[in-house]
Amino acid sequence: MEINILPNNVILNLSDNCFAADYKKTLVHQVITSHFSNARENYSSQKNRSDVRGGGKKPWKQKGTGRARAGTTRGPIWRGGGVTFASGKRNFKEKINKKMYNGAMRSIMSELLRTDRVVAIDKIDLKEIKTKEMHNILKKYDLKSVLIITNDINEKIFLSARNIKDVGIATVDYLDPPLLLSYKKVLIVKDALISFEKRFGA
Repeated sequence: MEINILPNNVILNLSDNCFAADYKKTLVHQVITSHFSNARENYSSQKNRSDVRGGGKKPWKQKGTGRARAGTTRGPIWRGGGVTFASGKRNFKEKINKKMYNGAMRSIMSELLRTDRVVAIDKIDLKEIKTKEMHNILKKYDLKSVLIITNDINEKIFLSARNIKDVGIATVDYLDPPLLLSYKKVLIVKDALISFEKRFGA
């Protein structure tokens, strides 16, 4: 796979397996669904009759009172009693193995390249922390809604881009499928492309 690195139009040869893979829609959907499911929290706090406090003593004797027999004051029909079908803790975790996850990442990146949504550049060289300077770089490549992918955390890039609307920043180590698909374009530096191949290539 040949990728053109701007602005000098240098050709970088990378693995077809990593950057020219077929788009597996079902796999991508499964991985993204599991990503959100694994991040889901369960805040259910209902209690059944065994969870509520009290009710250990029989409220009145079994016979002779004229009232219905009762063994506890914490049954579902009593005020302060437990819920009949209390909603308990649910486990929303969906296991996705490494092979499936890496396959989904390769599939997404390959599709982005096929649809011309990836702009690869040699590096982002900022002289100082300045939003205007970053804005000019994005304007040069006609990028509005864009995810900037670097190899390492760069303070100048992060601080210069954080106040620009619809601009995200991530390193290869912190990439995930939903993030890759959250923006219209991807601006990725040369070193990050090589790191992506090392991490997600099969």
